[in-house]
Amino acid sequence: MKKNVLVSLVLAATLAVSALTGCGAGAADSAADKTIKVGATPVPHAEILDNIVKEVLAEDGWTLETVVFSDYVLPNTSLEEGELDANYFQTLGYMNQQNSDAGLHLTAVAGVHIEPMGIYSERFSSLADLPDGATIGIPNDPDNGERGLDLLVQKGLLVSKGGFGTDASYNEDSLTNDAEANPHGYVITPLEAANLPLSLPDLDAATINGNYALEAELPSKYPALEIESFDDETTVKRTNFLVVKDGNQESEKTKALIKALQSDKVQKYIDETYKGAVITSFIDAQ
Repeated sequence: MKKNVLVSLVLAATLAVSALTGCGAGAADSAADKTIKVGATPVPHAEILDNIVKEVLAEDGWTLETVVFSDYVLPNTSLEEGELDANYFQTLGYMNQQNSDAGLHLTAVAGVHIEPMGIYSERFSSLADLPDGATIGIPNDPDNGERGLDLLVQKGLLVSKGGFGTDASYNEDSLTNDAEANPHGYVITPLEAANLPLSLPDLDAATINGNYALEAELPSKYPALEIESFDDETTVKRTNFLVVKDGNQESEKTKALIKALQSDKVQKYIDETYKGAVITSFIDAQ
């Protein structure tokens, strides 16, 4: 009898501990399931996530964990490997290129904002002041380099891009010496996009991506002489999208992120914080 009672007591205690442990695990799993992990670059993406999106998500019971990356490669490979629920830092063109080049399976689900490329200068206060032969820096990667030249054409500094982007033998030096496309003889100087703000003191002007301009506090120190204008096509091309791994487009976490990122509170935060250096683009993924 005593032995049977002892066995019963031990069994009951074991079951009770198991039940408590199970409840604890269930609660932990439930809490973890309400946490959304998003990869982002520092400015403005992580700022927007941490300073306003986290608050909006919390209203619906979600916890946002922002993982900050300093490059453009790891946010995508980490998403592909399931270490993130989403990322927010890139355009469609870059995402599609990464899918093709690296064999990734990522898809855009919602547009959030555009960081207009601007023409910046520490030496001049208007484009009209730029002298003939002025040195103008542009990003040295193909997509942003062509974007910089498009901006120079758009604002009348260049007549055209010449053969840039269509003739493999035509480069920045060719454009510098092309009197028809570049009648003012501007010296087109390609540099690493991230280094253009640091190189600005050595240049007469430069076309600088919005995120790098913001990181260097250029809009407050040396406001852009001009920024990009957008039509329907370039709006889609330049929008930064929320991106998930293919198959997760309709998940609850994805829906919650889309709702929060495209909310009125995020619109107001972007308008008031960045004053035109970042503009909202709440468009659907194409």
